[in-house]
Amino acid sequence: MEKRSKSISLVCFGFGLTAKYFVKELLKNKYKINLITTSRSKSSNKKFLNINYKNFYFDNNKFDKKIKKYILDASHVLVSIPPRDRKDFVIENFYNEISLNKKIKWLGYLSSTSVYGDHDGKWVNEKSKLLTNNDTGINRIVAENEWLKLNRYQFVPTRIFRLSGIYSPERNIFLRLTNGQVRYVKKNNHFFSRTHVADIAQVLFKSLSHSKSGEIYNVADNMPCSYDETISYACSLMGIQTPSPMLFKSLNEGEMKSFYKDSKKVSNAKIKKNLKVKLYFPTYKEGFKSILNNIFNR
Repeated sequence: MEKRSKSISLVCFGFGLTAKYFVKELLKNKYKINLITTSRSKSSNKKFLNINYKNFYFDNNKFDKKIKKYILDASHVLVSIPPRDRKDFVIENFYNEISLNKKIKWLGYLSSTSVYGDHDGKWVNEKSKLLTNNDTGINRIVAENEWLKLNRYQFVPTRIFRLSGIYSPERNIFLRLTNGQVRYVKKNNHFFSRTHVADIAQVLFKSLSHSKSGEIYNVADNMPCSYDETISYACSLMGIQTPSPMLFKSLNEGEMKSFYKDSKKVSNAKIKKNLKVKLYFPTYKEGFKSILNNIFNR
């Protein structure tokens, strides 16, 4: 376990919502952060909250070579760029720098619970079989295995975080309902899990001091349920009528159809026991109420 240092050098491969909330959680806990990020926009100096940071261009196999020296100097690394075509582009391009840097104390790889595939509505944990048969899930399994190899053979202190469906004040069911973007199917025995982005940030933060390298952690709330159940609840909070469902057979092949083919309840027992996590939003109900209050109280 890492002795908690209040000053870290953090490289974020991808600086989306989850990475930003992780940085917020670090700041809340009085960390000083030397922050380096990558994105598909051109390299530049930027500011996030009270942090001045450097952003470097990185897109598939093209990147600003100046980032290499910062990777060699990082104490912490967060990888949130999804794999494609059975490749993890961070490993593909920066394997040497990550392997050579013996100062890395923690590397977090954000994966997805899509790796589990369909378990017919039963509970899954970190030891469950990975039954996915869609491209998204298979890409994730390939990437997870690559990161775990780095942990095993190069002693890179990797942790894998399998994230459930993410919702947040910035991206949520209320915005989709308001914009008429909600499409769903009523399907028997269809369960999926979700998590508020602030709880992902909390899990990542707690893992700095409570996790072991080479470990895998599910990140989900306490209440897996069907998508239509969450839509009905959101509509009741808004005082609007629930939109009509679609027929499963009317869906085209793609992510939405894959989503409805997979049914599972994701266990979060390990993050509670091993990482001492107490969820800010134990179920979607607390999370939805909090988001709706913020929308109306801006």
